[in-house]
Amino acid sequence: MANVNLIRSYHSFLILEKALSDNTVEAYMSDIEKLLSFSEQSAFKVEKARYKDLQNFVKKLGEEEVSNSTIVRVVSSVKSFYRYLYFEGVIKEDPSLLLESPKVGKHLPDVLSVEEIDKVIAAVDMSKTEGQRNKAIMETLYGCGLRVSELISLQLSDIYRKEGVVRIIGKGNKERLVPISKTALREIDIYCEEARSRLSIKPGYEDFVFLNRRGAQLTRVMIFTIIKNAVEASGLKKNVSPHTFRHSFATHLLENGANLRVIQEMLGHASITTTEVYAHLNSKMLRDTVETYHPRAKG
Repeated sequence: MANVNLIRSYHSFLILEKALSDNTVEAYMSDIEKLLSFSEQSAFKVEKARYKDLQNFVKKLGEEEVSNSTIVRVVSSVKSFYRYLYFEGVIKEDPSLLLESPKVGKHLPDVLSVEEIDKVIAAVDMSKTEGQRNKAIMETLYGCGLRVSELISLQLSDIYRKEGVVRIIGKGNKERLVPISKTALREIDIYCEEARSRLSIKPGYEDFVFLNRRGAQLTRVMIFTIIKNAVEASGLKKNVSPHTFRHSFATHLLENGANLRVIQEMLGHASITTTEVYAHLNSKMLRDTVETYHPRAKG
């Protein structure tokens, strides 16, 4: 059994030093739990693991028919864990140094056409109290290319109307400015005036843009459900999730001629390499890109 304090200190390291999001930390720790479980079954301590032990662990994951993409993530988590142990002086050699992941093909999520985006949004039941909110949510996902976690955390005070941008706190608490389409802004305004203003908002949630019926923050699951219901109502036969809107946002910009580097800045992505990060781009350049290339630009 691994040293419990060791696991706790690694958990703290991910939160405090790496500044990873809650979801990422949870994924890392879940992967290390898999390793811990395997080490107990195979009678070795994780802090004394050899390269062969880790090889057998990856092989076991494959035998359990775990997807290649999941194995790649687990291997990445294991490597991170052993790098931490090595730099902390817990181990003298890193047994994961040569550990390899299975090759994973580049799989891209479905992309919706502008017509399909319109069809899904048009399928929102506007007779329901939450109809305008749900419409505004989808326009914001598509108009800004946000992650679900960023959408549900969006604050009214983070919307800069004059500049046409929203302030987003993304992964690792990194801040960025993202242009917001005129269409998304209009739908948010209608929602705030018609539905949000009638809510009894709970203390602490006054600044959140999108709220549930009880006046509190929406959850990730609720956003997935909203999208799922709209897609079913539209009759669209595609696997659509909130990320589909984000991916469609980026794809439509790229297809219409926008610069890939600018798109990556708006999405909050780091460089493909581990040593280079994209240069900071000012908000005017980002806004001009959306106004020139995004299908919703003219509102």
